Amino acid sequence: MSKRKKLSTPNPVTKSEMLAESKSPSERITSFSEFFPFYLNEHSHPFNRALHFIGSSLALGFILAFVSSNSWICLVGALLSGYFFAWIGHFLIEKNKPATFKYPFYSFISDWLMYGKMLTGKIPKS
Repeated sequence: MSKRKKLSTPNPVTKSEMLAESKSPSERITSFSEFFPFYLNEHSHPFNRALHFIGSSLALGFILAFVSSNSWICLVGALLSGYFFAWIGHFLIEKNKPATFKYPFYSFISDWLMYGKMLTGKIPKS
């Protein structure tokens, strides 16, 4: 009887490992490839991610409503719904400061990238 090597599956990345790999908030991030792991760490709680998903979905709905109606109030609704749900997730769930304050462009792009990954199942919504 021959002995087979048992293939091991890699362990999932823990929050502390993610923290070690990402930049601390006091360090200046200079590229999107540096920013996205930090962003995902700031959105590690499933309920926070779910709130972001809800807010982004509502924002998309308001943008579509704007396109069909040309009503500027829809754009206000898009901004309010997107930020309202995201900030609830940060201030009440994650207890951290939204990355939007320090990195607005990277944060905006990351939000939609995370949304797409949640939509396709690459990041769980909850």
